[in-house]
Amino acid sequence: MEPSAITEILDGRWAALRRTVREQLAAVEYSDTSGLSTDEHRALVFEQMHALAKTDGPRLGFDREYGGGGDIGGSVVAFEMLGFGDLSLMVKAGVQWGLFGGAVQLLGTRRHHERHLADIMDLTLPGCFAMTETGHGSDVQHLRTTATFDGGEFVIHTPHQSARKDYIGNAARDGRAAVVFAQLITDGRSRGVHAFLVPIRDTEGNPMPGVSIEDCGRKGGLNGVDNGRLTFDHVRVPRDNLLDHYGQVDEDGTYRSPIDSDNRRFFTMLGTLIRGRVSVAGSAGSAAKRALTIAVRYADTRRQFNRPDEAREVVLLDYQAHQRKLLPALATTYALHFAQEALTATLDELQSAADPDERRQRELESRAAGVKALSTWHTTATIQTCREACGGAGYLAENLLTGLKADTDVFTTFEGDNTVLLQLVAKGLLTNYRSHFEDLGTLATARFVAEQFVGMVAERLPSLGPGRDDADALYDRGWQLRAFEDREAHVLDGLARRLRRAASGDADPFEVFNSAQDHVLRAGRVHTERVVLQAFADAVEGCADPEVKHLLDRVCTLYALHTVNDDLAWFLAHGRLAAGRGKAVNGAVNALCAELRPHARTLVDAFAIPERFLDAAILREEPDRQDVQWRHDQANAAS
Repeated sequence: MEPSAITEILDGRWAALRRTVREQLAAVEYSDTSGLSTDEHRALVFEQMHALAKTDGPRLGFDREYGGGGDIGGSVVAFEMLGFGDLSLMVKAGVQWGLFGGAVQLLGTRRHHERHLADIMDLTLPGCFAMTETGHGSDVQHLRTTATFDGGEFVIHTPHQSARKDYIGNAARDGRAAVVFAQLITDGRSRGVHAFLVPIRDTEGNPMPGVSIEDCGRKGGLNGVDNGRLTFDHVRVPRDNLLDHYGQVDEDGTYRSPIDSDNRRFFTMLGTLIRGRVSVAGSAGSAAKRALTIAVRYADTRRQFNRPDEAREVVLLDYQAHQRKLLPALATTYALHFAQEALTATLDELQSAADPDERRQRELESRAAGVKALSTWHTTATIQTCREACGGAGYLAENLLTGLKADTDVFTTFEGDNTVLLQLVAKGLLTNYRSHFEDLGTLATARFVAEQFVGMVAERLPSLGPGRDDADALYDRGWQLRAFEDREAHVLDGLARRLRRAASGDADPFEVFNSAQDHVLRAGRVHTERVVLQAFADAVEGCADPEVKHLLDRVCTLYALHTVNDDLAWFLAHGRLAAGRGKAVNGAVNALCAELRPHARTLVDAFAIPERFLDAAILREEPDRQDVQWRHDQANAAS
């Protein structure tokens, strides 16, 4: 089978765009940046940013009215494809056009769009997204920076060290303006976190009066991104610099908003900014694909140890242990790819709608949180596995894996800490009316969950009785989906019951949820794993080519059974599999790895990563470099 037949399925709805971006990436000069100094790397990436600004990619996510492409999903796909190359470029591009530009577009109104979007798109106005503070990262609602309305202007101020804007991309070197998130105060009352466009440098590159800029310095990776710290000392900006789509302040200081609830307004505002979270998940997937391509190609040629009575050494990928390292990771990467594609399509649909459905928007936010968490954790684990699979050679910078590992490490904690994101997923599972859920107090929420959901969740449990856990059933897609659905429903039901018991009586609200966090995180994870399996199964079902469909069906089954095997204790402890069938699951994973081994190279080549980004030294060596003839001569001499 030609890899291109699978590539066609992987590329999906945005196939033409993916081909275009591949061609552009293939034409870009690329070399390993591990030997560059911080200053050299930053300068190189900013130069590449200017080249990128001349293409259509950065414009895709902006409205056509202002010179954009009007393709929100396409903009996410374009950032995902950048993940095949220097991840510093992907992150810096994401800051400029995804976060900074996206905030101006989605939180601002026409006057902001007309004044700034063209300059943002062509990089005339490099900018920052200044949300995170030294003392508050995940807890955005309680940021300490203030924006006080005074005399027709807003005064942006950092009241103490923990309110300093920290780890801000583009701040240390190139940014000229920042979207600053701060507590809006007018008439002596806080109206919650809002976003303000604040100049941070003049045209000569000097900090604006009252703005202090520090360099975060050398990081563990992504050193082409100039992360910095911003402090504001009573910096005045015009009233029009409030990005006022969700809240306006009149000349006399009167505050107006189409959303009365402060909580609902805050979460609605943040919900519009999930494009960055979705983009991170996609880019993480690209990095995992790149690592797997290197490791699988190497394992398909590298030889180690002889079979008895044979001079020729065994190819690494013929060893079952090596297959178990790489092929389940490859199957999971495929599964997450199709989940990402489905997520991007939903994002495109909802953010392109004039009046998006609020319930579906909340579901999108929850799904984006879960997929981002699982994708970035998977990437971190997969790159480490690939490094180990390449032995000591994998530890050399020239073989690219250590750079990938360093650059993707932070993905698990930016655009949302993964642990917090899984709690967000679980919270969304416990109620379909999330705005009401968040307006309730913590203790009231627990009681609401118990009253509303325990019975309903219990009714969804499917039966996986005796006879359905035999070896044949393991390969049945219906059984796999029911197993994942059953596990999700059972875990959610248990969580609801646990909260109900904890909330009875005079329970401490904090302790109610703190004592159940292990259960909350499991609920978020098993739900997302079910969503990922469903997306993969849907993609397989949609394949028109029977040969491709059969191969992807086996890859999907490997993902499903590998996931069951990883959580085998749960399936055994809860009676979903008979005690003896745990071995059958593990045996099925082994059998699928052996079945897919001849297709491993095809499956990674189907990612269609431009070859210049796979230029690892271990892939440039002759595949049979070992001195086989010497061994043959030694064997003859001994006989």
